[in-house]
Amino acid sequence: MRNEKSEFIEKVKSRTKQLAIDVILFYDQIKKTDSTRVIGKQMIRSVTSTAANYRATCVARSQREFFSKMSIVVEEADETLFWLEMLRDTKYVSNEEVKSLINENLEILKIVSKARKNSKSY
Repeated sequence: MRNEKSEFIEKVKSRTKQLAIDVILFYDQIKKTDSTRVIGKQMIRSVTSTAANYRATCVARSQREFFSKMSIVVEEADETLFWLEMLRDTKYVSNEEVKSLINENLEILKIVSKARKNSKSY
């Protein structure tokens, strides 16, 4: 049981990091305008924060710290989703170009939201 949990945690760590990499590389490919630069900066900040703060939850020293860090992860993942949707909805990118990033972000958001909900909040 412990090994399965450990593997799951490592998989989520890997997925959040890979999403950050994929979003950075995606942003590097899109046309740069004043608007896309602002959105891109915010999007990269939030997606990298998602990955970094998830890693921080894995070494939390207490349940309270875990809940606090996981709350940040949820907020940052949701913000990343917002920026990806903004790029799509403003037609700076097509739905097809951003679909896989949005889907992966949504899956991660569901995982971390459930983990936060299942932890005790203090």
